[in-house]
This record gives sequence, C-alpha cells and structure tokens, in this order.
Amino acid sequence: MELKLNCTAQRVLGRCRLRLKTTTAQGAWVVRRHLPLLEFMRVLIATAVLLAAAFVDGCASRRGALRHDAALRREILAMCEVDQKVRQGFGSRMSDETAAEIQAVDARHTARMKAIIAKHGWPGRSLVGDDGSHAAWLLVQHADSGFMAQCLPLMKRAVAAGQASGKDYVFLLDRVRMREGKPQVYGTQFIIAADGQLVLHPIEDAEHVEERRRMVGLPSMAEQERMMREIYR
Repeated sequence: MELKLNCTAQRVLGRCRLRLKTTTAQGAWVVRRHLPLLEFMRVLIATAVLLAAAFVDGCASRRGALRHDAALRREILAMCEVDQKVRQGFGSRMSDETAAEIQAVDARHTARMKAIIAKHGWPGRSLVGDDGSHAAWLLVQHADSGFMAQCLPLMKRAVAAGQASGKDYVFLLDRVRMREGKPQVYGTQFIIAADGQLVLHPIEDAEHVEERRRMVGLPSMAEQERMMREIYR
C-alpha cells in the first residue's frame, strides 16, 4: 500500500514538474515573440519625450522672440511724436521750408524703420505694445513707396497673428495701391490736386466700399471725407 502511494505521488509530482517546465517554456516564448513590440514601444515613448522637449524649447524660443522691448517702444513713439509735430503745418499752403523739413524727418525715420524691421520683422504688439505698433505703421506710411510695399505682407501676417491693427493695415494697403497707380480698396486715400483741392483717389468696386469699410471698423465715406478736409483745409 505504501509502495502504491509512493508510485502515485511520484507520477503526480512528475506531471506537475512537466507542466511547470511547459508553462515556463511557453512564457519564455511569449516574451521572445513580443520582444520586438516591446522594443518598438520603448523607442516610441523615447521619441515622444524628445518631441515634447523640443516643443517646449520651441515655445520658449518664440516667447523669447516676442519679449517686450520697452526701449524700442520708446524710440518708435518718440519718432512718431516728431513725425506728427513736423506735420502741424502740413497742407496746401505750407511753406517750402516746412516741406523740406518733413522730407528730412521722413528720410531719417525711414532709415531707422528699415533697420528695425530688418532685425525684428514687423514690430508687433508683443514687442512694442499696441501704441508702438500703431506708431510703427504711421512711420511706414510716410516712407518711400518701395519700403511701404515691402512692409505690406509683413503687416498682413502681423494682423492675422493679432500683432497689428486691421484698420492700420487697410490704410497701408490703399496707400501702396495708390502709389502703384492702382485703385484703392477701402477709400482711405485722398490726394491734393494741382489746384489745391482734396480729391479722393479712385476706388475699386466703389459700389461696395461702405460694406468693406464696415467690416474693418472704418467710418462711412462721408465721415472719412469730412475728417480729411478738416485736416487738410
């Protein structure tokens, strides 16, 4: 009886050992089979970490590039103040001396704005504040035709990015088109004729100009003309 029990126990123990070996072997096979997948997952995770780090670094770089420049803002505002002061006598009756002074100031400011924009691109709100960006536009409005045309796409992108005023942009667009001998789009540009009268530059699709002006927040053409005649009387 004891012998039979021992034999039975040995058989059971043998089967258990066989199952254990089989299970261990199967587990090792499963690990080996999925090893490439595990390696792929590790590579994928490592790549994701690197991409995340690069994204954070890129964001930091962009924030650095848009860091506010208080000194540049003050410089642009100071130039704008001189620009407006020298134009106090602007009009059909201004003297030759006043006209020459305006031209000299514009040339000096244009040279400086070319250097600023070559270094920073369009000086947007993040760089020089809302007033600084507006002042930069005003200075460019009084620059030579080539520089105005060069700044137009830069300012368009700045407007799309929320870094410049859409109203300012349409004034520059109309002025560039006028200088190129093309009709304007928004009716912002007037010229002084040979007889000293203020004349509206031709408008493309004039029938819908009021609608276009409303879309960008400009007043009516009647109000625009009234303001212009008040300035250049």
